[in-house]
Amino acid sequence: MDFVKDLDNRLLFAVPKKGRLYEQCMQLLQGSDIHFNRRSRQDIALSTNLPVALIFLPAADIPKYVAEGNVDLGITGQDMVEENEVTEKITQLMSLGFGQCRLCVQVPVKGEHQTLESLCGKRIVTSFDAFARKVFEPLDAKYGKKTTINYVSGSVEAACALGLADGIIDLVESGETMRAAGLHDIHTLMTTESVLISNKNTHHQDLISKLTSRIRGVITASKYVLCTYNVERQHLDLAVKITPGRQGPTISSLVSHEGWVSVSSMIEKKRTGEIMDALTDVGATDILVMGFTNCRV
Repeated sequence: MDFVKDLDNRLLFAVPKKGRLYEQCMQLLQGSDIHFNRRSRQDIALSTNLPVALIFLPAADIPKYVAEGNVDLGITGQDMVEENEVTEKITQLMSLGFGQCRLCVQVPVKGEHQTLESLCGKRIVTSFDAFARKVFEPLDAKYGKKTTINYVSGSVEAACALGLADGIIDLVESGETMRAAGLHDIHTLMTTESVLISNKNTHHQDLISKLTSRIRGVITASKYVLCTYNVERQHLDLAVKITPGRQGPTISSLVSHEGWVSVSSMIEKKRTGEIMDALTDVGATDILVMGFTNCRV
């Protein structure tokens, strides 16, 4: 297949090829009705129903490719955008609600250095060397020291145990890996999650708007459910306070039950149980909850 020719006039959409964001991205693309077949070991897949080509890249490289216009659209982590120093060169279209973690300074639990300031002039190992320089250069200037920052692409958490570092800067999700290495975090540099970003000068703005709308619909559908119930009109105000909906509930009279109404409203999925309990307490009946596969809001 002549990929160069087939990429002509297609929007190039970069997605992580592996790692913590890959599986969620695949679910997001499926929910957004982007059809494609990715052949084994190939990092380019052409959509069969849209003028889109998916480019599978390391998440750390995606911000640079988007900023320089090599691709039009991409999914990566906010930490990667900061590390590549391209915040001003790309458009962050939306946060995606997955891949949440913290970028932290970590040190041995029983180590000598337990503050950010005490690490000045010491050895830091990280895969976020640009970020580390931003943190320690002002401190070095203040205290007249020179912190050594060494780049390591993987197994950063082992650096202290191997005697290579006095502290590390790395991502913390659950904290299990950090604790297993005998480390704890002493300073959070940023909280991060996955984001959808685009090149500011792309010629595919209309298609990007369509894809962004689809992706926003998938994410909203994952966070909300539709709650319907019947309630006496005299208790309607109390019920509506419990289920105000995104823009307001839909209310209709029950023909067969005078004085009763049927209410439909979007509610947060994570609050389903407490909302159903509260509706029961104000006299609502026939409470039903239904999930979405996609939506537009």
